[in-house]
Amino acid sequence: MSQSLSVVPAAPTRFRTLVEVLPAGRARAVTAVVLGAFVVAAVGQVAVPLWFTPVPLSLGTLAVLGVGAALGPRLAAASIGLFAVAGVLGAPAFAGGASGWAFASFGYILGYLPAAVLMGRLARTGRDRSVWRTFLGALLASTLVYAVGAPWLAVYAHLGVQDALALGVTPFLVGDAIKAAIVSVALPGLWAAQRFVAQSRTSGNPTA
Repeated sequence: MSQSLSVVPAAPTRFRTLVEVLPAGRARAVTAVVLGAFVVAAVGQVAVPLWFTPVPLSLGTLAVLGVGAALGPRLAAASIGLFAVAGVLGAPAFAGGASGWAFASFGYILGYLPAAVLMGRLARTGRDRSVWRTFLGALLASTLVYAVGAPWLAVYAHLGVQDALALGVTPFLVGDAIKAAIVSVALPGLWAAQRFVAQSRTSGNPTA
C-alpha cells in the first residue's frame, strides 16, 4: 500500500513593518537606522525658502512619515535621533544644508521624532495597509511636528500665538495634506507589492 503525501505551501509571513521583510538581525537594524537618517536628511534638502516666514517649505516631513512607517517606532526613533544629533553636531543634515540648533525652524526637526514614532506605532497595527487609515495617520503625525515646531518658533522669534500660527503652521497645511496623500498611496502600494511577491514565491514552490 502506498501513501501519497502533499506539501501545503506555508502562508506568507505577516510582517508588521516593511523593514521586517529583510532578513532579521543586528545588521538589519543598524542599516535601517543609518539609511533612514540619510533619507530624511537627503529628502529634506528639497526645500523652498518663503519670503514671509523663517520656516522653509521642505519635503522632510514626507521622508519622516515614510521612515516612521517603514521602520516601526523603535528603529524610527533611533533613526530620527541620529539625524538630529548629526545635524546639531555640525553635519549639513537639515534643510538647505543647515546645522546646529539655534534657528527658527529647529523645533520642527524636534517634532520629527514623535511624528515618526506615531507613524511606526500605526504601522505595527496594520494601519499603513489602508489608504484612508494611512492618510489620517499621516495627518495626525504631521500635527505633532507643528505641536513642537510652532512653540519653538514663537519663543525663538518672539511671536505671539496668532503670528506663530500664521508663519509656522497655516502656510504649510495644504502641502502636508499632499504629503499625507503621497504616503497614503505609497505605503499600501508597497504592502500590495510585498504580498504579490510572497504569494508568487509560495505558489512557485514544488509540491510532492
